[in-house]
Amino acid sequence: MLLSGYSNVPPGMIATVVTCLEMQERPEPGSNPPAGSLTVEHWPSPSIADYRALYRSVGEHWMWTSRLIMDDSELSAILQDPLIEVHALMDGDRAVGLLELDFRKEGECEIGYFGLAAGTIGKGAGRFLMNAAIEKAWSRRISRLWVHTCHLDSAQALPFYQRSGFKPFKMMVEVVDDVRLTGLVPRSASPQAPIIEP
Repeated sequence: MLLSGYSNVPPGMIATVVTCLEMQERPEPGSNPPAGSLTVEHWPSPSIADYRALYRSVGEHWMWTSRLIMDDSELSAILQDPLIEVHALMDGDRAVGLLELDFRKEGECEIGYFGLAAGTIGKGAGRFLMNAAIEKAWSRRISRLWVHTCHLDSAQALPFYQRSGFKPFKMMVEVVDDVRLTGLVPRSASPQAPIIEP
């Protein structure tokens, strides 16, 4: 439990405020923007290399790293789990978005990963992918769909989730090594969070 007031973050580390959001009933279907050549394709058993390539193209700018540093065997177990659904947003034959639905907790679904590759944001693809996420999640017997975002993500993420019908229910602070200092992601990633050199 954090106390009121300021807490120092050591140099070389970064702190982020995480917001958890949920919906506890299926919303009315949302209208889709013109899809053009967009489709959402189930991606059963993707190879680790292909998965990480899409994960990096979608999340590198926002400092998504957990699946990049995860042991191959651990990641493979997740990708092979029948209670994890991986979907790719396709623009023709090119993957431009990632959706991962986690049904491992009975009666719930977590949107584990949701994002678009650079150049795809702001054109209606996010709404198209979110509508698919909501439809796929609530097609199962769940009573709760939830997601989390943090201030390292796009500033558009939190209001987008709220417009989609999610309501904030919890905030957390996470302190981790700043991976921009290791070269795992570019130093330009999440520019809204300054780098404090050790």
